Amino acid sequence: MPTVAFHTLGCKVNQYETDSMWQLFKQAGYTQVPFDQLADVYVINTCTVTNTGDRKSRQMIRRAVRRNPDAVVVVTGCYAQTSPGEVMAIPGVDIVVGTQGRDKLLEYVRRFQAERQPINAVTNIMKARRFEEFDVPTVTEHHRANLKIQEGCNNFCTFCIIPWARGLLRSRAPESVLQQARQLVEAGYREIVLTGIHTAGYGEDLENYSFAQLLKDLVAIDGLQRIRISSIEASQITDEVLEVFHRSDKLCRHLHIPLQAGDDTVLRRMRRKYTVEQYRQKIEAVRQALPDLAVTTDVIVGFPGETEEQFMNGYRFIEEIGFARLHVFPFSKRSGTPAAKMPDQVPEDVKRERVERLLHLSERLSLAYARQFAGQVLDVIPEQPLKSSAEPGWVVGHADNFLQVAFPGTPDMFGKLVRVRLDEPGANINRGTFVRLVG
Repeated sequence: MPTVAFHTLGCKVNQYETDSMWQLFKQAGYTQVPFDQLADVYVINTCTVTNTGDRKSRQMIRRAVRRNPDAVVVVTGCYAQTSPGEVMAIPGVDIVVGTQGRDKLLEYVRRFQAERQPINAVTNIMKARRFEEFDVPTVTEHHRANLKIQEGCNNFCTFCIIPWARGLLRSRAPESVLQQARQLVEAGYREIVLTGIHTAGYGEDLENYSFAQLLKDLVAIDGLQRIRISSIEASQITDEVLEVFHRSDKLCRHLHIPLQAGDDTVLRRMRRKYTVEQYRQKIEAVRQALPDLAVTTDVIVGFPGETEEQFMNGYRFIEEIGFARLHVFPFSKRSGTPAAKMPDQVPEDVKRERVERLLHLSERLSLAYARQFAGQVLDVIPEQPLKSSAEPGWVVGHADNFLQVAFPGTPDMFGKLVRVRLDEPGANINRGTFVRLVG
């Protein structure tokens, strides 16, 4: 039986797509093996969000070639899309496929095995207008199922290469999304995570169907207990979306709403589509619709021209909003983006120091948010054993507000909905006591 090994770099969308590509190989009779073992085919799903992503992608490609020089080496994903010639030039690469056309992956492998001629199947992603369908993944992230609903982005922020790697926004057909959601529920998943490149931009290219309508239709699916949105822009939190949040108890009390900067001057240079005040108003509105909401966010530190005053404007704004967690990134020059060529690049030591300050703030805010729930009973889906030798017999999972909760439990609880009393709040892990099984 032929074997295939995968290595995925980058975001959850990439992981979803790797799961989908695995279905193609599985249906063709392949067995999946770990990437560090000998395989007949290696598939490297690459990332290009930063220059570091490119470098790590090249490292993994070369590692696969060294492991088995006779294997078929396939490179796909964002780095393959933006730099196909660079990838093809790496000795040992046999097939390059970008972020479109991966449904033909098995065809390319068979063709290479027959002809032994390199294949560059990368097409112009900016001409893509339809969402590329994949079969339902049978294995996704632990006991939450990722469901990709859209592709591409129309924003063209000055720091981001992704529109050039993924193309313009394309929404999946509503009937396809709903069909896959039903299949995932039938497979036993209690929680579905809606994901994409610009997730809540879903529907902007459809007639008479919106992201809010999709949420309503998903809420109506019997057996689906939790719906989580991987990310939503402040500008996408419309009155219609807020109404769904307000009316349904299936929407998780957790939203990831990227901020990137808490200063209007920096936001304009980033080409973001909101001001600090507009962002604040959206947070207030969504918290009214979803009480006790956990809001997490992304922040880029040291964007070109960011002064200490502008950084502190952002620091105070973040503190005031009271995020549940921050994802902090030092600005990294991405070749091909306007921001890479901007004057007044911030020194690396200044960026590192500012990152540290925000990480300390994040820890303090996370603990403050968790403390609100001390003594409360939360609905938790256990996912895996707690990785702590000091506490054998403990399991850990996420509550609907994305708090990680650990408690004494057993593997037969994994994937089920249980109620847990939160006893000891923490910045990262909260400890609790099992109350009862919900289902």
